[in-house]
Amino acid sequence: MKKARILVLFDTDAEPPAQQDYRKQLESSDEAEFDVARALMGLWHEVRLFGFRNDLGQLVAGLRAEKVDLVFNLTERFRNASALDYGVAAVLEMLDIPYTGASAHGLILARDKALTKMVLAYHGLRIPHFMVCPRSEPVQRPSDIRFPLIVKPLDEDASVGISQSSVVREDQSLAERVSFIHERHSTDAIVEEFIAGREVYVGVMGNDPPRALPPIEMVFGDGTDEDARIATFKVKWSVKYRESRGIQNRIAKGWPKEVMDRIAGVAVRAYQAAGLRDYGRIDFRLAHDHEVYIVEANPNPYLADGEDLAWAAEEAGFRYPQFIERIAEMALELAKRS
Repeated sequence: MKKARILVLFDTDAEPPAQQDYRKQLESSDEAEFDVARALMGLWHEVRLFGFRNDLGQLVAGLRAEKVDLVFNLTERFRNASALDYGVAAVLEMLDIPYTGASAHGLILARDKALTKMVLAYHGLRIPHFMVCPRSEPVQRPSDIRFPLIVKPLDEDASVGISQSSVVREDQSLAERVSFIHERHSTDAIVEEFIAGREVYVGVMGNDPPRALPPIEMVFGDGTDEDARIATFKVKWSVKYRESRGIQNRIAKGWPKEVMDRIAGVAVRAYQAAGLRDYGRIDFRLAHDHEVYIVEANPNPYLADGEDLAWAAEEAGFRYPQFIERIAEMALELAKRS
């Protein structure tokens, strides 16, 4: 890839520093935006970092401040609301600025777990049976939705709202957990059949055509109950919690080739059906009979060096800087064809 002018765009919890000066963070921070910037700088690209919080005018002014070839979009929220991440992509589209990752349309689709599942099912992909429980309505479980069930917020990601109490086995517990989601997260709940088996994540990269990266399995400590083998919020984000229970992620190896090939094929089909581009991640439950159930399609998964997606890319032969540059290159290629 020839030298390019790239803006690394990300949201911040606090007001950005004066003049968007991130030199100190570039020296030591391990956040994804600084890993990505360092990788691109190391390959001699001209990189500018821009952080924003809740000011739309500031965001637009920053995007217009200097002409760039590409925005590396690492936005996760706007005005502290993850549901507004699509708005930043929409602004980039309206300004006609090429950017990495999912489109505004893809982000909107992925935000609604029920809608995503309906799209995946339409394309012939296997999903757990599910239902949506709207706020202010009584829980009415259809007879074909069978226990055990898992209850989640309809439009959150990163395992927000998921704990060991999310898996329920009878109607009273179901109603209580749905009520908890309604009250604590102010959103509808999605309830789906709990698939006993392995927790598997497959990264996908590329556009024409996409390719699946080696699968990563979340492995639980010996003696963990079947219902407890889920990626709760603590499991995903608390190192201490994981260590205390012997939970770790690892590259899946030693599985039958037929299973590996099927997982890769389903991941690519789900990635395309969900309208993802450049890179994404598909979350599976691999049942004990090796049936593959899609749980979620994730746009713009976390890109920090050493995290799961970068790890899978390295297993596939892409060192971190080359992986990041390849994402940028694919986004530019896609923009030229549009």
